[in-house]
Amino acid sequence: MEYRILGKSGLKVSEVGMGTWQLANDPNCWVGADLKESYKSLFEFVELGGNFIDTAWIYGWDDKKPKVHPSEEMIGKFLKERGGRDKLVVATKVPPKNMKWPAWKEIFISEVFPNDWIKKCVDDSLKSLGTDYIDLMQFHVWQDDFVKSDGWKEIITKIMKSGKVRFWGISANDYQPSNCLKACDTGLISTIQFIFNVFHQKPTEKLLPYAKKNNIGLIARVPLDEGGLAGRIGKGTKFEEGDFRSKYFTPNRLRKLDERISRLKRLLNAETKTLVELALRWILSHDEVSTVIPGMRKVKYIEENLRVSDGRKLSEELMQQLKMHVWERNFYSNNDPSMKSTNYLEP
Repeated sequence: MEYRILGKSGLKVSEVGMGTWQLANDPNCWVGADLKESYKSLFEFVELGGNFIDTAWIYGWDDKKPKVHPSEEMIGKFLKERGGRDKLVVATKVPPKNMKWPAWKEIFISEVFPNDWIKKCVDDSLKSLGTDYIDLMQFHVWQDDFVKSDGWKEIITKIMKSGKVRFWGISANDYQPSNCLKACDTGLISTIQFIFNVFHQKPTEKLLPYAKKNNIGLIARVPLDEGGLAGRIGKGTKFEEGDFRSKYFTPNRLRKLDERISRLKRLLNAETKTLVELALRWILSHDEVSTVIPGMRKVKYIEENLRVSDGRKLSEELMQQLKMHVWERNFYSNNDPSMKSTNYLEP
């Protein structure tokens, strides 16, 4: 396993981290997890050298059980059984109080991140994780207009001084990779988590150069495009009831995905043998990225994904070829008015 520095936090993290949205099932998005397998995957991840675990207050959350945080609690159980968190870096997130993703334009921060809500969620996560401090706490949505308010700046500074949180970051709105740079300018934000994959290369235009210049740690999420770039779904795929990808990948989109995956497969050779390797290695070939966090809840995927971390980058020739495979679109919410200006929408 290779390691990189997470920006100005100075934290040393595995360049392949573990995303845990799917880990403990989520009645609103992900279903079908074998909880025993998920738990075993945590141990396998660490055994193979992984040390960066990314979770969230909301992962697995059920509004019928509002005091339960399944993903965080499973990780907390793992930490306890493991005997501590030595060398592990644990990141989680404060959800928006209004439970709206993404943060819409012209919304007041008082509706999204009031001070008492930030404090409550930090304390909730500490309890769920069974720890007395969190390495990285991230705002789970963001609008850069929020920087006009001083409340969030004061409360996160206070929380850091208390020792409950070491560093703060932002999980940027889907397909809005630059909607966080003003917040970084405050000096209070150490990391940005953002969607980055072969299809969505927009972050290379502004976010990556900014992060390099300002020493911001970059956490790349959705590296396999919710499974699309893994080559395991396509035309005819049937998703389980409750799996949000049934709306993310409509039949028409699956047909288009098949076409694009077919073209990507033509690039497989001795340099990269599988689509997963191609997708992850492409991200890690960008030095600005600190870690990539594919969602993993099966041991076989832990082993497959971590195998990519060997320090080898893609050739310049292949990197140039992959620029031709951009497919900018937003499959998450075509009806979200805050996304209309991104021009990433596709039916």
